[in-house]
Amino acid sequence: MNQRQQAILQQVNDLRRVSVADLSCANGVSEVTIRQDLNLLEKRNYLKRVHGFAVALESDDVDARMMINFTLKQKLADYAASLVNDGETIFIEGGSSNALLARNLAERKRITLITVSNYIAHLLKETECEVILLGGLYQKRSESVVGPLTRLCIQQVYFSKAFIGIDGFHPETGFTSRDMMRADVVNAVLAKGVENIVLTDSSKFGQIHPNPLQPTGAISRVITDFRLQQPAREHLDALNIHVDTVRE
Repeated sequence: MNQRQQAILQQVNDLRRVSVADLSCANGVSEVTIRQDLNLLEKRNYLKRVHGFAVALESDDVDARMMINFTLKQKLADYAASLVNDGETIFIEGGSSNALLARNLAERKRITLITVSNYIAHLLKETECEVILLGGLYQKRSESVVGPLTRLCIQQVYFSKAFIGIDGFHPETGFTSRDMMRADVVNAVLAKGVENIVLTDSSKFGQIHPNPLQPTGAISRVITDFRLQQPAREHLDALNIHVDTVRE
């Protein structure tokens, strides 16, 4: 990585989302050169490119994250939707893949949807789907609610299935999250003992983040893509977690 590419990466990490035009101006090179730099940085998994922008990998902006691997996430959401029956009450935690799942379900099935995601609730405002939006401390970047009030709300509602997102999975740590308070919300869901389903692309496997999602045994199914490595699949099998893989 040369000095300019280091500067670009620093700018993206600081601002979370930067246009190619702004990077070109800030670094005094053409947009063609910036695109070449971004291609290299994305190939090395330092950032993601999204329609004329560079986005930090750890961005909580749901719109930005949704456009990363959008086609794959749509197929993951389509498969997850096939597991939900008309008339069910389900919980959807948040994140880009889960937002696509929520939209799919709201357009095709008669369900009641419980969520902590204001983004998902807003996404479904023009649909006939009944949405229960739980309360709590509002996280502006992720557009989700967290905290003790959210835990209390989760304890007071019933749902038959829960779809949750993760930030990492490793055999030594299990499922993990970057955010302590969002992990606390997921753990409150896992404690209810319903059918818990992880919906995520395979890039999260092999990553470790500080906050564990527990108990691991409360997760019954993982829906991910065909790039899931065999060692991770075998470890999930050993935990009696059913794995469904989807092709892009």
